[in-house]
Amino acid sequence: MRPVLLFILLVASNLADAQEPARWRMERSVISFVSEAPLERIAAMNTKSTGVVDLASRSFAVQVPMVEFEGFNAPLQREHFNENYMVSRVWPHATFSGRIVESIDLAVPGKYSVRAKGRFVLHGEAQERIIPCEVVVTEDGIRVTSTFDVALADHGIRIPRVVHQKVAAIVQLKVDALFKPSDRRP
Repeated sequence: MRPVLLFILLVASNLADAQEPARWRMERSVISFVSEAPLERIAAMNTKSTGVVDLASRSFAVQVPMVEFEGFNAPLQREHFNENYMVSRVWPHATFSGRIVESIDLAVPGKYSVRAKGRFVLHGEAQERIIPCEVVVTEDGIRVTSTFDVALADHGIRIPRVVHQKVAAIVQLKVDALFKPSDRRP
């Protein structure tokens, strides 16, 4: 969590004096996951994520509070998710920070297929990832969508043998986030 906060502070302190604000903040987000196992489907979503994008450097940082996932099939699923798998009291956030690989101008309206390269941290385990994204830049903001898989073992998340048929080893994540310019203060 600390590297993301440091990144956000650095971005905030290095704003460029341009017509458009260099730093944009996440205004809304829907981050969801699906675990498709032979005996059970587990799905939940989170609308409480935060993040920033720096237009000039194409860098970003996103933080997802784990306890905010909702929509499980039963309260017991949510409890197991937070206590047994994510261990949310120890690792309260998942984070992803890095840069957009392609050299695009995020101030120019259009639709772009890009790759986000950075450090993805889940359950306290960091992995370098390159995640494909669709970016749509309009007058309303910058919308980022993506669908990608996460192997639980890559992040030290063990699936006990007794529930092996109920929890998938690879979980699909979907991201839909809208970024808007940060308020500029005189």
